[in-house]
Amino acid sequence: MTRIGTLFIISAPSGAGKTSLVQQITNKLSNIVRSISYTTRAKRSKEQDGLDYFFINEKNFLQMKNNKEFLENAEIFGNHYGTSKKFVVDLLNQGKDVILEIDYQGAKQIKSQLDVSFSACLSIFILPPSLQTLTKRLTSRGQDEPTVIQQRLNTAKTEMQHYINYDYLVINDNFDRAIQDLSTIINAQQLSIVKQKVVNASLINDLLI
Repeated sequence: MTRIGTLFIISAPSGAGKTSLVQQITNKLSNIVRSISYTTRAKRSKEQDGLDYFFINEKNFLQMKNNKEFLENAEIFGNHYGTSKKFVVDLLNQGKDVILEIDYQGAKQIKSQLDVSFSACLSIFILPPSLQTLTKRLTSRGQDEPTVIQQRLNTAKTEMQHYINYDYLVINDNFDRAIQDLSTIINAQQLSIVKQKVVNASLINDLLI
């Protein structure tokens, strides 16, 4: 099957609202799905294995890493995260667009493989409207201790410096506006010549005969 799926890499500092945006965009738009990552961190109370993450132990994760099964992997706050190459490529081969939520280090790893694994890839960075808003969002979640929140804020300042390496920038100040911005980026790619000449190949051939 001709690969026509597009990989959308979305990165953001913790607390910028990336997960909520991705969940909404996959519900709103057709033919786009979220990649599910593997992680060794503990499952939170409302999370589901195989839906939010694939939760595995460190031994199994490292075995997958040694077998080169990950497109990218990283250790964040003492936990391992990784994206299965087979999981993503199978979806792309089915013609589905895939959203991958990863940090800038993972995005760099994946971009180094573009010529080999993907026909189309776009990267989007999401920023909060201010550090004050970011702090408020991290605190209001009630998921982390104050020391962890401070650690996430310190990491966020480093992560946000890498926005310049992405194709698009979205500011998540107003949630509905941010959804509209993401939808515009995704819809524009779906209308690109690269995709349209495959999706509408029969029509184009008929018109040009």
